[in-house]
Amino acid sequence: MAMEVVRADYGDPIHAAAVVELLDAYARDPMGGKHPLSLAVREGLIPALAARPDALSVLAFVDGAPAGLVNVFEGFSTFRCAPLLNVHDVAVLAEYRGLGLARRMLALVEAIALERGCCKLTLEVLEGNHPAKALYRSLGFAGYALDPELGQAQFWEKPLQP
Repeated sequence: MAMEVVRADYGDPIHAAAVVELLDAYARDPMGGKHPLSLAVREGLIPALAARPDALSVLAFVDGAPAGLVNVFEGFSTFRCAPLLNVHDVAVLAEYRGLGLARRMLALVEAIALERGCCKLTLEVLEGNHPAKALYRSLGFAGYALDPELGQAQFWEKPLQP
């Protein structure tokens, strides 16, 4: 079994199709919300990502077939006055889970972050996604609190469009 992990080239039709296919599979998964990507998102995703200098994607292929995806966006830590990378999506197709693809993709993300001089990686994870939480902990991720008396930080959202 040949496994390859690469930084996606949004201009490469194979990579572009893999990003959309894998993100759609993730969106359909219970951990992604169980809803397929809309046609507008499927058609607009690659041009939108390519237009954002802060976006990057990492792909995993197994025997040439798309198997995993990590989408990342650069942010900025004001407290550290340095860039950071936020891991936005981590997806591995069910038939390829257990092969270490997410670990390998996140290792490439970390290498890219270090090359960019980033001070940290951030991500969010669903409370009930125990396999992902175990992986992230094994890679050194953890919840954080600025003051233990105030509790751990939480990720919240306010949708601006229906």
